[in-house]
Amino acid sequence: MDPSGTQMIVGLLIGVFLLIVLVLKTKIHAFVALLIAASVTGIVGGMPAPEVVDAITFGFGNTLSTIGIVIGLGVMMGRILEVSGAAERMAYSFIKWLGRKREEWAMALAGYVVSIPIFVDSAFVILMPLVKALSTKTGKSVVGLGVALAIGLSATHHAVPPTPGPLGVAGIFGADIGLMLLYGLIFAGPILVVGIWYARWIGKKIYQVPTEDGLDYERPAMPSTLDEYYEMQEQKNLPGLGISVAPIIVPILLIFANTISDAMGVEGVVADYIQFFGNPVIAVAIGLIVAIYGLFNEVRQTEAIERMEEGIKTAGIILLVTGAGGALGEVLRESGTGDYIGEQMAATAIPPVLLPFFIASLVRLIQGSGTVAMITAASISAPIVVDMDINIVLAAQAATLGALIFSYFNDSLFWVVNRMLGIKNVKEQMLVWSVPTTLAWAASLVMLIIANMIVG
Repeated sequence: MDPSGTQMIVGLLIGVFLLIVLVLKTKIHAFVALLIAASVTGIVGGMPAPEVVDAITFGFGNTLSTIGIVIGLGVMMGRILEVSGAAERMAYSFIKWLGRKREEWAMALAGYVVSIPIFVDSAFVILMPLVKALSTKTGKSVVGLGVALAIGLSATHHAVPPTPGPLGVAGIFGADIGLMLLYGLIFAGPILVVGIWYARWIGKKIYQVPTEDGLDYERPAMPSTLDEYYEMQEQKNLPGLGISVAPIIVPILLIFANTISDAMGVEGVVADYIQFFGNPVIAVAIGLIVAIYGLFNEVRQTEAIERMEEGIKTAGIILLVTGAGGALGEVLRESGTGDYIGEQMAATAIPPVLLPFFIASLVRLIQGSGTVAMITAASISAPIVVDMDINIVLAAQAATLGALIFSYFNDSLFWVVNRMLGIKNVKEQMLVWSVPTTLAWAASLVMLIIANMIVG
């Protein structure tokens, strides 16, 4: 007997409730919690138990088959850019180019670029000395400059592959990586503008420099002036700007070339090679090789491998969570829950593209992790919207951007930003980071609605 729509919905609600309780109240990791939620959703929803297992294993493997290799390559490249000083070189160059009175723009743009390959928490710590030096030199509040940097970092961290979160979402939705990258770069732009506007306001409201008290994170050496910071950077013998950005730019150009070639209907041998080199696996692998020989050429083989393996360690849990999210999505497809909810949504006036956005927002508010919120939203919504008349890349971006909302105590970046900036008062902590992330979320919602009217 086929399960009823009510039974399928009940199965999904119990599964999601169980997922949230396990993540918040128990020692069970999000990876295992997602697998348990997938199992409960399928069984309560009316699937035969053996089919639930088959759906979980197929969904896990199928999701990672599309993006697992890219995540592994991307985190290795990011680690090289981090430890080689390439990230610092990019930020340093933005400051020198944009000059005085545009410091917030410089910090936001530096974050926008640096966070594509490097994890957002690490990038903020690495660039904090520049924030401090700019504050000392210009007299601007370190809080405003720090918020501008953090918003720039968060914008691309949420929206632009090969950052693992959006890459995993693209895999679950089956979205084109090149278009996902292009949409993410575009959506991140207005978020930067909103963030810079707010950074300038909060900088006037809260004027101070970082303090040493209550800091749980390793603080880099802090120069007292901008000239001292410049001197420190030159003494570090940082890599040149060209080779610093090449590992990021080369894969992006190759992926874009493949996307454009497909759109134009190019055929023949040339198209085959464009497709080969523009495949995200090959493109990011080439970027990694450029990073190894451009930034680690003088580093011993054993040290270079150790650094890359450090990056792989951080990728492990992201791969597991992404695969488990794909397993949950496959259960929803096989059980018929996705089709049923899709039919019900089609009868309403709610734009389907907003479903992943609001699911991501809800999960983010409840459990704090942006990556888990993205993956969960993609897992639940992809089976529902994938067969609708909807732009899948836009739906995937909705899942990533919905997770921007109201970062607070259960988000690690909330503490990194506030402690590095010396903010101890709870109200001020929320003003410094909870409010700007919510403004970024609201800007994203407006952009999604507009984009849905144009390309949805």
